[in-house]
Amino acid sequence: MTEEPPAAGRDVSRVVLPSRRGSARRDRRGRGLRGPLLPPTLPGWRTRGERFDETLLSTVERLEKHLGSDLDGVEFAVEEVPPSAPAPWETGAVPLGRYFPADPAAGLSHRIVVYRRPVVGRSADSDDIAALVRDVLVEQLAQMLGRDPEDIDPTYRD
Repeated sequence: MTEEPPAAGRDVSRVVLPSRRGSARRDRRGRGLRGPLLPPTLPGWRTRGERFDETLLSTVERLEKHLGSDLDGVEFAVEEVPPSAPAPWETGAVPLGRYFPADPAAGLSHRIVVYRRPVVGRSADSDDIAALVRDVLVEQLAQMLGRDPEDIDPTYRD
Protein backbone atom coordinates (compact mmCIF):
# COMPACT_ATOMS: atom_id res chain seq x y z
CA MET A 1 0.00 0.00 0.00
CA THR A 2 1.58 3.27 -1.03
CA GLU A 3 0.83 6.70 0.28
CA GLU A 4 -0.72 9.06 -2.22
CA PRO A 5 0.18 12.71 -2.20
CA PRO A 6 -2.41 14.79 -0.37
CA ALA A 7 -5.11 16.30 -2.48
CA ALA A 8 -5.37 20.05 -2.72
CA GLY A 9 -7.13 21.56 0.26
CA ARG A 10 -6.69 18.44 2.46
CA ASP A 11 -5.28 18.95 5.96
CA VAL A 12 -1.92 17.13 5.92
CA SER A 13 -1.13 17.65 9.62
CA ARG A 14 -3.76 15.10 10.67
CA VAL A 15 -2.43 12.27 8.50
CA VAL A 16 -0.79 9.54 10.59
CA LEU A 17 1.69 7.39 8.78
CA PRO A 18 1.61 3.69 9.68
CA SER A 19 5.25 3.66 10.81
CA ARG A 20 4.66 6.40 13.41
CA ARG A 21 1.42 5.04 14.83
CA GLY A 22 3.05 2.68 17.38
CA SER A 23 5.64 5.16 18.65
CA ALA A 24 3.03 7.88 19.09
CA ARG A 25 1.24 5.74 21.68
CA ARG A 26 4.36 5.01 23.68
CA ASP A 27 5.72 8.56 23.68
CA ARG A 28 2.95 10.69 25.16
CA ARG A 29 2.75 13.95 23.23
CA GLY A 30 6.50 14.24 22.85
CA ARG A 31 7.16 14.35 26.61
CA GLY A 32 9.06 11.08 26.77
CA LEU A 33 8.22 7.64 28.06
CA ARG A 34 6.48 7.22 31.37
CA GLY A 35 8.61 6.32 34.34
CA PRO A 36 7.79 4.10 37.30
CA LEU A 37 5.08 5.36 39.65
CA LEU A 38 7.17 4.48 42.68
CA PRO A 39 10.94 4.79 42.80
CA PRO A 40 12.90 1.77 44.08
CA THR A 41 13.74 3.59 47.32
CA LEU A 42 10.14 3.50 48.59
CA PRO A 43 8.66 0.47 50.41
CA GLY A 44 5.80 0.14 47.93
CA TRP A 45 8.29 -0.82 45.23
CA ARG A 46 8.64 -4.34 46.61
CA THR A 47 6.12 -6.98 45.67
CA ARG A 48 4.04 -8.87 48.23
CA GLY A 49 6.22 -11.93 47.67
CA GLU A 50 9.38 -9.93 48.38
CA ARG A 51 7.86 -8.51 51.58
CA PHE A 52 6.91 -12.05 52.67
CA ASP A 53 10.48 -13.25 51.99
CA GLU A 54 11.86 -10.37 54.08
CA THR A 55 9.50 -11.28 56.93
CA LEU A 56 10.71 -14.88 56.81
CA LEU A 57 14.38 -13.84 56.76
CA SER A 58 14.01 -11.45 59.68
CA THR A 59 12.24 -14.17 61.72
CA VAL A 60 14.98 -16.70 60.89
CA GLU A 61 17.67 -14.18 61.90
CA ARG A 62 15.93 -13.61 65.24
CA LEU A 63 15.64 -17.35 65.86
CA GLU A 64 19.30 -17.90 64.87
CA LYS A 65 20.37 -15.49 67.61
CA HIS A 66 18.43 -17.56 70.13
CA LEU A 67 19.30 -21.06 68.86
CA GLY A 68 22.87 -20.49 67.68
CA SER A 69 24.58 -23.45 66.05
CA ASP A 70 21.43 -25.64 66.09
CA LEU A 71 20.45 -24.05 62.78
CA ASP A 72 23.74 -24.68 60.99
CA GLY A 73 23.07 -26.22 57.60
CA VAL A 74 19.27 -25.77 57.75
CA GLU A 75 17.75 -24.42 54.56
CA PHE A 76 14.66 -22.21 54.60
CA ALA A 77 12.47 -21.83 51.55
CA VAL A 78 9.22 -20.19 50.47
CA GLU A 79 6.82 -21.80 48.03
CA GLU A 80 3.55 -20.39 46.79
CA VAL A 81 1.28 -23.32 47.65
CA PRO A 82 1.72 -26.82 49.06
CA PRO A 83 1.81 -29.74 46.63
CA SER A 84 -1.55 -31.18 45.67
CA ALA A 85 -0.67 -34.61 47.09
CA PRO A 86 -0.51 -34.19 50.89
CA ALA A 87 1.86 -36.12 53.09
CA PRO A 88 0.37 -39.18 54.83
CA TRP A 89 0.34 -37.45 58.24
CA GLU A 90 -1.49 -34.36 56.94
CA THR A 91 -5.23 -34.72 57.27
CA GLY A 92 -7.88 -32.23 56.24
CA ALA A 93 -6.25 -28.83 56.71
CA VAL A 94 -3.98 -27.08 54.25
CA PRO A 95 -0.41 -27.10 55.60
CA LEU A 96 1.26 -23.76 56.28
CA GLY A 97 4.75 -25.21 56.32
CA ARG A 98 6.65 -28.46 56.10
CA TYR A 99 9.89 -29.92 57.43
CA PHE A 100 11.96 -32.18 55.20
CA PRO A 101 14.62 -34.20 57.09
CA ALA A 102 18.19 -34.36 55.88
CA ASP A 103 19.27 -37.13 53.54
CA PRO A 104 23.07 -37.41 53.68
CA ALA A 105 23.11 -40.12 50.99
CA ALA A 106 21.54 -37.70 48.52
CA GLY A 107 23.51 -34.72 49.84
CA LEU A 108 20.40 -32.91 51.13
CA SER A 109 20.39 -30.94 54.36
CA HIS A 110 17.43 -30.20 56.64
CA ARG A 111 14.88 -28.01 54.90
CA ILE A 112 11.92 -26.03 56.17
CA VAL A 113 9.41 -24.73 53.63
CA VAL A 114 6.77 -22.10 54.38
CA TYR A 115 3.82 -21.86 51.99
CA ARG A 116 3.08 -18.20 51.25
CA ARG A 117 -0.51 -18.21 50.01
CA PRO A 118 -2.04 -20.26 52.85
CA VAL A 119 -0.24 -18.06 55.40
CA VAL A 120 -1.32 -14.81 53.73
CA GLY A 121 -4.87 -16.13 53.32
CA ARG A 122 -5.18 -16.66 57.08
CA SER A 123 -3.81 -13.22 57.97
CA ALA A 124 -5.53 -9.85 58.16
CA ASP A 125 -2.47 -7.61 57.90
CA SER A 126 1.34 -7.62 57.86
CA ASP A 127 1.55 -8.04 61.65
CA ASP A 128 -0.59 -11.20 61.44
CA ILE A 129 1.61 -12.49 58.62
CA ALA A 130 4.75 -11.95 60.72
CA ALA A 131 3.20 -13.69 63.74
CA LEU A 132 1.98 -16.65 61.70
CA VAL A 133 5.34 -17.03 59.92
CA ARG A 134 7.04 -17.05 63.34
CA ASP A 135 4.63 -19.70 64.64
CA VAL A 136 5.08 -21.92 61.57
CA LEU A 137 8.88 -21.66 61.77
CA VAL A 138 8.91 -22.37 65.50
CA GLU A 139 6.69 -25.45 65.07
CA GLN A 140 8.80 -26.83 62.23
CA LEU A 141 12.07 -26.16 64.08
CA ALA A 142 10.67 -27.84 67.19
CA GLN A 143 9.81 -30.90 65.10
CA MET A 144 13.28 -30.91 63.56
CA LEU A 145 15.13 -30.54 66.89
CA GLY A 146 12.77 -32.78 68.89
CA ARG A 147 12.00 -30.05 71.42
CA ASP A 148 8.94 -28.17 72.60
CA PRO A 149 8.02 -25.01 70.67
CA GLU A 150 8.28 -22.98 73.91
CA ASP A 151 11.96 -24.02 74.15
CA ILE A 152 12.59 -22.68 70.65
CA ASP A 153 10.79 -19.36 71.24
CA PRO A 154 9.52 -18.44 74.73
CA THR A 155 6.87 -16.13 73.21
CA TYR A 156 5.39 -18.90 71.06
CA ARG A 157 1.94 -19.05 72.74
CA ASP A 158 1.55 -15.27 73.11
